[in-house]
Amino acid sequence: MSGRPAALFPLFAELETLEGVGPKTAKLLEALHIFKPRDVLFTLPYTGVDRALRPTVLGLEMPGVATVEVEVIKHHPARARGRPTRVQVEDSGTSFELVFFHARGEYLNKILPEGAKRVVSGKLETFDGVIQMTHPDHILVPQEAGALPSFEPVYPLTAGVSQKVMYKATRAALHRLPELAEWADGAQIAQAGWPTWAEAMRAAHAPKGYADLAVTAPARERLAYDEFFAHQMTLALARMNRRKGKGRVSAGDGALRAKVLASLPFAPTGAQSRAMAEIAEDMARPARMNRLLQGDVGAGKTLVALMALLVAVEAGGQGVMMAPTEILARQHLAGLQPLAAAAGVRLELLTGRDKGRARADKLAALASGEIGILVGTHAVFQKDVHFADLRLAIVDEQHRFGVRQRLELGKKGVSADVLVMTATPIPRSLALAQYGDMDVSVLDEKPAGRQPIKTALVSTQRMEEVTEHLKGAVGAGKQAYWVCPLVDESESVDLAAAEERFKALRAQLGEGRVGLVHGQMPPEDKDAAMAAFQRGDLSVLVATTVIEVGVDVPNATIMVIERAESFGLSQLHQLRGRVGRGTGASTCLLMYRAPLSEGGEKRLTTLRDTEDGFKIAEVDLEMRGAGDLIGTAQSGVPRFRVADMESQSALMKVAQSDARKLLNDDPTLESARGQAARALLWLMEQDQAIRLISVG
Repeated sequence: MSGRPAALFPLFAELETLEGVGPKTAKLLEALHIFKPRDVLFTLPYTGVDRALRPTVLGLEMPGVATVEVEVIKHHPARARGRPTRVQVEDSGTSFELVFFHARGEYLNKILPEGAKRVVSGKLETFDGVIQMTHPDHILVPQEAGALPSFEPVYPLTAGVSQKVMYKATRAALHRLPELAEWADGAQIAQAGWPTWAEAMRAAHAPKGYADLAVTAPARERLAYDEFFAHQMTLALARMNRRKGKGRVSAGDGALRAKVLASLPFAPTGAQSRAMAEIAEDMARPARMNRLLQGDVGAGKTLVALMALLVAVEAGGQGVMMAPTEILARQHLAGLQPLAAAAGVRLELLTGRDKGRARADKLAALASGEIGILVGTHAVFQKDVHFADLRLAIVDEQHRFGVRQRLELGKKGVSADVLVMTATPIPRSLALAQYGDMDVSVLDEKPAGRQPIKTALVSTQRMEEVTEHLKGAVGAGKQAYWVCPLVDESESVDLAAAEERFKALRAQLGEGRVGLVHGQMPPEDKDAAMAAFQRGDLSVLVATTVIEVGVDVPNATIMVIERAESFGLSQLHQLRGRVGRGTGASTCLLMYRAPLSEGGEKRLTTLRDTEDGFKIAEVDLEMRGAGDLIGTAQSGVPRFRVADMESQSALMKVAQSDARKLLNDDPTLESARGQAARALLWLMEQDQAIRLISVG
């Protein structure tokens, strides 16, 4: 792809080339992420001031901004040091005072000569019954009053940069607006009633009233769409490039899947059936599958995963399911085993513990194709592991499986399809921004037979009641998790809190019934404690948040989260999801220290009132903002200047389908609209995309 289009050069020049911006101002503007004229354009006003000319200040709301034509009556110089100079003026209905501190008399006489007419604009207030305007923002001769916008845009500022400077800089940048060819879909523009890009820019910087500042104003919406569209073009190009990588067609006859479905006590949910169909369809295509399976806690991802693995087996191949730790791999095995048995498919586990003869036998059975499905840890990546015909790799995203591991896995099977599973419900807008290059299947229904979890808020002052209640439950054979608070960022302080709670509970419930897991334990000790809890040797597991990740103990029906207000919403939801996995009714106690902050209260009541992870994620996004939710620094979620991911997710969806359609119709972006889209990618600095096109 040739370099940046010449029409954009003026927008990518030095900031100092803008009128009124010297080297000092240019340096200050960097704090607002403004480095070139283009960035000035994308810094939109966030509010405005009504400067419409009024006949009189009488009856206007105070304090408030007013603009009136006045006659200058008389100057009253400051009576003493530190006192203001007052200038008495009169409009068509009343007289009031202009107030100036530290003003030079001759200067005031020059700009406000007695007897002259002037237009003044500034903040009005009453002081001791007198109407005053202190240091007017504007003082103009009546002939120049037309230069004052009746609604003045207000820009974000940084130390040392005034509104005047920003206003001047934006006007200078607007003078450089190139007329660019249209990249948006004509039908979309007509339906939404959008202006062109250049018109939208001009309008957004010259709002006529508060309505023009809303995200829904046509000019603003248009500019937000352009940001989303450029971002989604980048993701769509990445997706297209990856799909060029030859895949295999894996189509099954459904025989093995039918056996599994027949063995189930419940029918799959609508969401499960839909996801299974989407995955099977992808696997039957010649292109490589790259799909994300997003399921809420307990939404039944295991069944969907197994059905996908069976497609690979039905097609004459093999599937592998990867887990980050041995304990999770064993858990996947336990979940899949009875289902695989119903289908008559051989399922094996491969971890670092397999040694000698046993390992050699497994590897031989894998290489000959006798093992249809392998569950494993990263041990699967070792050199001596060979598959007869690997068709599908399922990766659990919880375990931060990097792109590198996905590639490694690809090497094991000529061109295996990839399914990434995540148990974190991600709000739609974020999923589109973060995983927009993947196809997404969502499980948003709870399978039948799942018990709801009763959630209650309890103040820490009732600690004794809670431990008494726990004693009774443990006596009746129930198991409980007790999660200790995040006291502060330092592990050692958290650890001290957990150890203290562990000792106190052990004293009340008896020596051998309470276990402890925390982040600083060696992995094998952690696994041993978890396993003892899983076997039922321990009644209570005291833990720092290490238990968030996937361990399944169906008999655990009580979850106590101490100082719950110190956790994030999604984290609380993940923790609560550790119970309610068996047939028994489950409880989650959110213990908080009063008084709760407004945010803390909102988090805890949201959790109490709903078990829907997607709803919870939406509230979380609303409360924390996108960057916070996934730690923007390393998340690869873009920073949008105009667009707002939270309120405009529907617009993001439109941008995604437009981007995919354009690339589908014009993969090399050669058409007129394709060329216009290239200019947009340069304008939006989507260098990644630009490289992909030049490679493509």
